Amino acid sequence: MSDKPSPFSLALIAGGIAGTSVDVSLHPLDTLRTRIQAQEGFWKSGGFKGMYRGIFSAALGSAPGAAFFFSTYETMKKVIKSSAGDKEHWTQHSAASACGEVAACLVRVPTAVVTQNMQVGHYNSFSEAVTTTLKHSGVRGFYAGYGTTVFREIPFAFIQFPIYESFKKTWAGYQGAETTPVQGALCGSVAGAIAGGLTTPLDVAKTRIMLEKHSDVKKYTGTVTTLRTIAAEEGALALFKGIEPRVMWITIGGFIFFGAYEQATALLWRTKMWD
Repeated sequence: MSDKPSPFSLALIAGGIAGTSVDVSLHPLDTLRTRIQAQEGFWKSGGFKGMYRGIFSAALGSAPGAAFFFSTYETMKKVIKSSAGDKEHWTQHSAASACGEVAACLVRVPTAVVTQNMQVGHYNSFSEAVTTTLKHSGVRGFYAGYGTTVFREIPFAFIQFPIYESFKKTWAGYQGAETTPVQGALCGSVAGAIAGGLTTPLDVAKTRIMLEKHSDVKKYTGTVTTLRTIAAEEGALALFKGIEPRVMWITIGGFIFFGAYEQATALLWRTKMWD
């Protein structure tokens, strides 16, 4: 892959390809995680039946969500590095990642609200999920859990991406050549597994907020309140429900995502459209 930073449009396309690859191939694992974290419990939320429920909405948002992330990440990384006098520091990658996540959540959260509610059987079709949410909550209903999702993604990014970039730099220095797409994918999956496990409580809170049924009285009203409610009613360990499929999804997904992104980036550079 080229040493040059990826232009906005190139990162947009590569990120979209990578995001779709992950979300479609690992959707059953995501369904498993959602059902384990649901208040109703795994079996009442569908058990092992219909593991591909909600895949359409997941696929619909994966490409633009990933594209928003990587294009913002690559752009902000250049801006932040330039403002620091072109000197590299791990905080630059973290800050760029956080910016990317905030942008991506504008697309990811609405599709996640639809996807997760379909995964646990609240709705039988994509159209029913969309129309019912609009009827009861308007457009705001599609952004239930937006704040919690951002609160989850920012620390995730501050943990994952510096590790990812550091692993790649160290590996490249050790072998005296740039990392291959496979090596980059390995770095991404390990970094993601570490970050995913540590941020599971925020993921559980996000899931509960998104899955709460439409009513005048809300049980889960914010990140901190939701975490406290879950811990008080179900015990502190409940905050780590679904950690196994979450870490597995991120580990495998990290390999697929970063590998697909780096491979797509390398192939797009070869077209010479961005020279």
